[in-house]
Amino acid sequence: MNIIIIEDELKAARSLENIISEVRPQAKVVAQLQSIESSLRYLSENKHPDLIFMDIQLSDGLCFEIFKSVKILCPIVFCTAFDEYSLEAFKANSVDYVLKPFSKIDIADAFKKVDELRNFFQQSTVPDFSNLLSQIAAPAGKKSFLVFKNNKYTTVSTETIAFFYIRNDSTSIMCFDQQEYALNQSLDQITSLVSPLQFFRLNRQYLINFSAVKEVEHYFMRKLFVKLIIPTPDKLLINKEKSPLFLNWLENR
Repeated sequence: MNIIIIEDELKAARSLENIISEVRPQAKVVAQLQSIESSLRYLSENKHPDLIFMDIQLSDGLCFEIFKSVKILCPIVFCTAFDEYSLEAFKANSVDYVLKPFSKIDIADAFKKVDELRNFFQQSTVPDFSNLLSQIAAPAGKKSFLVFKNNKYTTVSTETIAFFYIRNDSTSIMCFDQQEYALNQSLDQITSLVSPLQFFRLNRQYLINFSAVKEVEHYFMRKLFVKLIIPTPDKLLINKEKSPLFLNWLENR
């Protein structure tokens, strides 16, 4: 059995691979991937494995974006540290999940379920993830963020936020009225809280609101140059690997 691990935390990926070797010695982990970009590239260029262990929150967004661009031809065991996701939806779609930190028993149980579903997958029938995406990716996400400015606490409505970005190693909010606020959460944490239909992680520094996008231009080296309706401290560029994901996000509203 060939297995792929899609996990952006290297320590967690190594731990998972060690547990897999104990629980299923005959299995082989053929690749460890850390992002949506690398996963799309690998799945597009290589033969699909027999099983994928996939983290939900990756370094460049939610893993569900992968299913929009690549047809997965094998069962998937989802891994997550966030219990706010609709995990029961995974079971309804004939896949399993484990909560971090996972144990040897968790992984053994996941393999048991995969074995029980083997006949289902041998029929080359893949679960319909469109319903799953609508259940998990569609929710409006966090409605507001608590901020502290001028010695006062106040809340900022998420719909008024044009983009989140990293400035001087700290996370900041920029609103459509160009008011700026500091946040304690990391950009990774914020990405997991807001709606992926409304916000897109351009790169490690920027998470932008769909409503803030003014226009998109082709740039050198097949990159995209994104212009927002308000000024940004940096030039917003998307590399060629992530460009299809971004254009798909713009189109599928």
